[in-house]
Amino acid sequence: MNFTVPLSWFPVLIVMPTLVPLIGAAIALVAGRSARLQRVVTVVAISLSLGASLLMLFGVSKHGTQAIAIGGWDSTVGGERTKRLGPLGITLVVDHLSAMMLVVSATVLLAVILYAIGQGLRDGTEAQPVSIFQPTYLILCAGVCNAFLAGDLFNLYVSFEVLLTASYVLLTVGASADRVRAGAMYVMVSMVSSLIFLIGIAFAYATTGTLNLAEMSIRLNSGEVPDGTRNALFAVLLVAFGIKAAVFPLSTWLPDSYPTAPAPVTAVFAGLLTKVGVYAIIRAHTLLFPGGSMDSVLMIAGLLTMLVGIAGAIAQSDIKRLLSFTLVSHIGYMVFGVALSSQLGMAAAIYYVAHHILVQTTLFLVVGLIERQAGSASLRRLGGLIASPVLGILYLIPALNLGGIPPFSGFIGKVALLQAGAVDGSALAWTLVIGGLVTSLLTLYVVARIWTKGFWRARADAPEGDLSDERPSSLMDESSATDIAYSDRDDVGSMPPGMVVPTAAMVAVGLAMTVWAGPIMNYADRAAADIVDPKVYIRAVMDIGDPDNPAGGR
Repeated sequence: MNFTVPLSWFPVLIVMPTLVPLIGAAIALVAGRSARLQRVVTVVAISLSLGASLLMLFGVSKHGTQAIAIGGWDSTVGGERTKRLGPLGITLVVDHLSAMMLVVSATVLLAVILYAIGQGLRDGTEAQPVSIFQPTYLILCAGVCNAFLAGDLFNLYVSFEVLLTASYVLLTVGASADRVRAGAMYVMVSMVSSLIFLIGIAFAYATTGTLNLAEMSIRLNSGEVPDGTRNALFAVLLVAFGIKAAVFPLSTWLPDSYPTAPAPVTAVFAGLLTKVGVYAIIRAHTLLFPGGSMDSVLMIAGLLTMLVGIAGAIAQSDIKRLLSFTLVSHIGYMVFGVALSSQLGMAAAIYYVAHHILVQTTLFLVVGLIERQAGSASLRRLGGLIASPVLGILYLIPALNLGGIPPFSGFIGKVALLQAGAVDGSALAWTLVIGGLVTSLLTLYVVARIWTKGFWRARADAPEGDLSDERPSSLMDESSATDIAYSDRDDVGSMPPGMVVPTAAMVAVGLAMTVWAGPIMNYADRAAADIVDPKVYIRAVMDIGDPDNPAGGR
């Protein structure tokens, strides 16, 4: 049966991923005393967002890029189309890239909230508050989805601020000293990024007289704006987005912020939040500043991000910190693909972004299971985890995927990126190819280190294995925040099915990217073809208000 999404559905579908979670957050907040109602509302809201995102993905594949304007006027006066290029009001745009990001993000958000519910929404003592968790999580969901749909620069800024507000609450759940300290640092870094972004917005408006991305693209590339001004504006936005994406040297905040959070929060942060920054870089690079004026800078930043990140991972003994550094490292692959400024490189980067969201999230969920099973995430205290074969399988598959072992999606994505670099043929591109190979080998080394020490080594042979179950108070300050959180629990040593099943589902979704790598890569190639040609996006926004095309479109 061939299912076609009608064009008339798009005005409703485009707003659903943002609006439904916000409505759900309001209901969940009012229902704070009913944990069951909160859970139902949260799961239903995210499921509806996922359903709308899937419909848009199929619809965009059929009809092309679509756009709507909210809270403003279209480009008609007295029934006649005017010469104005873009609509007034808030513009939301969905194309192949944003639809793919919405589907992957909603999948991750749904799996993580089911995992959090299975965990009991807390990773510490009964004193830890949970009633605020789900409303805040829904607000985070709305911010992520709105960022992928934003058609103007200020709306993208608002999305980032929504993420910041929700992230700070989720990061400090439990209010331990480590979490408050990490949350304060995270907020300070995010505020600096936001301030730089605001400066960029002011600069962009002063230069072009608009914040609508389609209009900005036309005016910035009309030849009327001097190259120096364009490059300066691009540099300001790259710094703002680079902080959010954790691109070296703007990534030092991440390994100290994410590991202190509860396992579900760390998983969704690691999987999604940095990718919102990567998405913003892709949009700025292809829509506002095509032509490759900053490609060399991006390539160097990508290379350093790979190598410095993986070097930091090698030096870690805490699994959460180790994976946080690998997260930074693999952002370099995505920046590499973007910097090539080719359809092949962009398609590989898009595929790799989707792969990394799924795999990185899965690995952090597995770490939460390790903490529940063993009471610690420190390699100095772990051993004998292979006694739980289910845990071993849940770790091994995404670990090999992250390491780029064939035939997994990590291998496919890296090969596509390296091929794009080889086709480019420049000395800098070949340097990135070599750096990518080295980083992949070192990634395999660090995930194998977790496997050999955490799973196959006897726990008694771990340097601090005897301290895992009983830690004297004098050692508590030297433990990780998670160790302290689990020290007062009586359920260490068990893995609830509510945590295992969502993790297994994420492993299965990661494997699906391997099984259906051909169709997914073809879709990524179509997304890349759209975004390397700004006319597609611009035409969709210009068509808003066309009575023959109710949702805009090319």
